[in-house]
Amino acid sequence: MSEAPAIEADGLVKHFGKTRALSGLDMGVPVGTVYGLLGPNGAGKTTAVRVLATLLKPDGGRARVLGADVVTHAAAVRRTIGLTGQYAALDEYLTGRSNLIMIGQLSRLGAKAARRRADDLLARFGLTDAASRAVKTYSGGMRRRLDLAASLIGHPAVLFLDEPTTGLDPGARALMWEIIRELVADGTTLLLTTQYLDEADQLAGRIAVIDGGKVIAEGTPADLKASLGGQRVLLTLADAADIAAAEAALERFTTGSIIPNGHARLLELPVAAVGGLATQVLRALDAAGIAVTDIAVRSASLDDVFLTLTGHGAEESGTGEKKEVTV
Repeated sequence: MSEAPAIEADGLVKHFGKTRALSGLDMGVPVGTVYGLLGPNGAGKTTAVRVLATLLKPDGGRARVLGADVVTHAAAVRRTIGLTGQYAALDEYLTGRSNLIMIGQLSRLGAKAARRRADDLLARFGLTDAASRAVKTYSGGMRRRLDLAASLIGHPAVLFLDEPTTGLDPGARALMWEIIRELVADGTTLLLTTQYLDEADQLAGRIAVIDGGKVIAEGTPADLKASLGGQRVLLTLADAADIAAAEAALERFTTGSIIPNGHARLLELPVAAVGGLATQVLRALDAAGIAVTDIAVRSASLDDVFLTLTGHGAEESGTGEKKEVTV
């Protein structure tokens, strides 16, 4: 018999007035894995986390964490989870150590056990030297590490990370990735929401793309990228005035819509993976009298998956018609 999921959601619905934040959300998170939840702003990611962490009651459907219902057994769920939100929930006027000790005691640890756990976590997150400083003197990266440490005080079996690396510099972000990998290696189950597609690609064993409050695609990163098939050709034209002519010349090579790629002279073509394609593309453009300054061929990425499924980028919001895909 297969192991039951650590986190289960069946048809979750949540309204805020006339806004439907969740519209029948379904997902299952395997034990001891990182599960990525991707979606544009307003897609329902944070609402889903807050429902699963018992901070909001759903208006429909049900959810379980380690088998406990998040509504009828909310107290039991809270004893098994940790939560790191988008903003650090810390007292800026207390020291890093005092914050952790206070949270440990609120988590029903004795004073001595709370101090010992605080020191262990400060060491693990590289904060020992700053432990006696007020949190208001910490950098953004240090605050995020301390916030994550605080969520681990009670040894949670399930950890919800809601955009934990937002606003961090590359070095601090890389350190957070290392910490997340260590947690999973220790057996923790993590639900990670993020707008950074490379982050999900690097960390998550499975990914759910949500939009309009429901899952529109789910699978491993490799599954999702393979579902698009083919490759992408990226072209930089010498003259932006040639865009329309280039699209016409290249139409026979594409397997989907030609995409202007953020610059007046850039084009991106979804194409079938065939040998010599770049040569054929260049010959077609040359025959049409169109000069090219750069060409590259790459495999489909999670960015392509996201754009195909939602019709907009990861940091945009939208309300257009959604494409249902099962992977």
